[in-house]
Amino acid sequence: MTPVACAVHFALCTWQVVTRGWVLAADERLGHRIRNSAFPEGLAEFLADAGGMLVGPVLLAALIVWQWWAARRRGGTPYWWALPLTTGIAMALVPPLVSLAKVLTDRPGPPTLGGSGFFPSGHAATACVAFGACVLLLRGAAASPRLWWWLVGACVVFNAGVGYGLVRRGYHWPLDVVASWALGVFLLWGAVTAARVLLRRRGGAEAP
Repeated sequence: MTPVACAVHFALCTWQVVTRGWVLAADERLGHRIRNSAFPEGLAEFLADAGGMLVGPVLLAALIVWQWWAARRRGGTPYWWALPLTTGIAMALVPPLVSLAKVLTDRPGPPTLGGSGFFPSGHAATACVAFGACVLLLRGAAASPRLWWWLVGACVVFNAGVGYGLVRRGYHWPLDVVASWALGVFLLWGAVTAARVLLRRRGGAEAP
């Protein structure tokens, strides 16, 4: 149900933006409230910047390289590359998909920036996929399932902070961020599903 829910959610958000639906009025009111909140601007800027291409994607690339090195050191773990490959592809799909949606929707930005093409948020989608992929890749390295679920929780909280920071600094509307999360989770689901298919076709190795 997760991929279907994400796809439907993203489609509904896009439909509201394109048709200037009733949700946008509430969305913009919420955006104004968050921008005028007492949340520290410096922390908000830090969180917003954490969604940039020089943070999460670089961390993901470093983790993939580390897993490659670890696999070689162990003498070649069978098909270790399946999930790193598919999560890397998911990360590479974020910029073109977000850019296409921005062109098709052409949503006006918050008053602090003006202009158009703000839906969905590239920073929120980048953080969601990059940090989510890192957590997926660390599943096998986690000392216990409990520790891995702590990593999942930290990833969710961190992404929520990135989204809040983007709205607090006036870079996006809340709906831009929420739609990006749906897109990001859908891409991560696709990466895990594709990795499982690769593993089954190449000898039945343990799926992630």
